[in-house]
Amino acid sequence: MVRKFCRWLLYRRMGYRFEETVKRPKKYIIALAPHTSNWDFIMAVLFMGAESFRCGFMMKKEWFFWPLGPLFRRMGGIPIYRDKHHSVTDILAQQAREAEEFHLCITPEGTRRLQPEWKKGFYYIALKAELPILLYGLDYKRRLIRCTKQVIPNGDIDTQLTEIKHYFEGFSGKHPEKFTTGLNSNHKPTADHR
Repeated sequence: MVRKFCRWLLYRRMGYRFEETVKRPKKYIIALAPHTSNWDFIMAVLFMGAESFRCGFMMKKEWFFWPLGPLFRRMGGIPIYRDKHHSVTDILAQQAREAEEFHLCITPEGTRRLQPEWKKGFYYIALKAELPILLYGLDYKRRLIRCTKQVIPNGDIDTQLTEIKHYFEGFSGKHPEKFTTGLNSNHKPTADHR
């Protein structure tokens, strides 16, 4: 029932398409971009419902207040305590190694604001746990969700992060002016973004 409703709303009512050439294994990290709006979360929830899979996600601990906290946790939310003295990447990598199945979605930009310097935590979790990184692009302009590439971390983070950023260059976020890969070819600063 939930799947049927989500598929109707996302694909028929809203007119989105899903293109996938990379299948989801039992363990993986999803790198999702662009991330320019809170609508991205709603779209991700609709998409997971439409495709019948569950994926964990990280959020600032400030979002886990009642009554949203229990709801987010039930949906797979992981609160991030930035002031604690522990490595989130080490903890999640250890959980991934020990679990029979592990699915985690991370937005590499780490913020909804314009951010040319992407966070590298998603890469390090995948590297330490030996997981593939599946690249999911969410394009509001073309009404498209696409996963046609995966990256197997090999430790050469600069080269592989550039490869990942190139994949997302053609995608348009809800607020396109807030998205950049930081590569020269896709963003020219304007007066509003100095």
